[in-house]
Amino acid sequence: MNKKQKNEMLWGYLMLLPLITGILVFSIVPFFQNIFYSFTNLGSFGQYKMIGFANYSKLFSDTKVWIAFWNTFKYVIFSVPIGISLSLIIAVLLNSKIKGKGLYRTLLFLPAVTMPSAIAMIWKWLYNKDFGILNLVFGTHVSWMGNPNFVFWSITIVMIWSGIGYNMIILLAGLQGISPSYYEAAEIDGAGPVAKFFKITLPLLSPTLFFVSITSIIGTLQSFDIVMMMLGKTSLVEGKATTAVYMFYKQAFILHNKGYAATIAIALFIVTMIITAIQLRLQKKWNID
Repeated sequence: MNKKQKNEMLWGYLMLLPLITGILVFSIVPFFQNIFYSFTNLGSFGQYKMIGFANYSKLFSDTKVWIAFWNTFKYVIFSVPIGISLSLIIAVLLNSKIKGKGLYRTLLFLPAVTMPSAIAMIWKWLYNKDFGILNLVFGTHVSWMGNPNFVFWSITIVMIWSGIGYNMIILLAGLQGISPSYYEAAEIDGAGPVAKFFKITLPLLSPTLFFVSITSIIGTLQSFDIVMMMLGKTSLVEGKATTAVYMFYKQAFILHNKGYAATIAIALFIVTMIITAIQLRLQKKWNID
C-alpha cells in the first residue's frame, strides 16, 4: 500500500476503535467470563471456588429451570407465528393504496419504541381484577395475572402486541422492495389478489420473513423485562409464566447463586444457537428449492 492507503486504513481502524472496544468490554469478555463462572460457586462478594460440572449436573435435575425453559418455548411457539402473521397482514394492508397510511404506521410502530416498563404498567392496569378495562368490557371479575390458567396467555398477548410494530416495519420495507412489474404481469395473466399473494409476495418476501422469524425467536427466548415487571418478585403463579432469563435473574440477583445463574445463561445460549442454526439451514434449503 502507498502512504495514502495506509493513512486511510489507519483512520478507518481509529473510527472503528470505539465500537470494537465496546464489543470487547461489554460482550466478548463477559461471555468468556460467564463460561468460566459456570464452573464455580460464585456468590455475592466475588469469592468463588472451582466445582467442575456440579452446576451443570444441578441444571439437569432442577425442575424449576426445566419449567422455565418449557414456558420460554411455549412463548416462542404461540407468540412468534401469531405475531409474524398479524404483522404480515398489517404490512400488506399498509402497502396498499389507503388513506392515512403514515398515521397508521406511526400508531402501530409506537409499541416498538415504548419502554417495556411502560408497556407492563399499561397492561397490568388493563388486566387489573378490580378496575381493569378488560373486566369492565366483559363484565367479569377475573384475576388475569393471578390465575394460573390465564397468566401465561395474558403475557403472551402482551408479547404479540409489543412486537407487531417492529416486525410490521421490516416486512413493509420488504414489500416495498418488490417490483410492481411482477404484479402487473400477473394481472395480465388473470391472477387475483390471493394468487398474487401466494405466488409473488410470499416467495419474494421469504428472505425478510426468515430475518423476522430469527430475530423474533431470539428475542422471545430472551424475554425478561415484560415478564418480570408483570409478574413481580412475589407472584404466586410465576411457575406458570416464568422464563429462562427470569430464572437467571432470580438465581443471580435474588438467591445470589451467580455461578449457577451463569450455567443457566450458557444453556440458553446453546439452545438459541441450535434453533438459529436450524433456521439458517431451512433458509438455505428454501432458497435452493
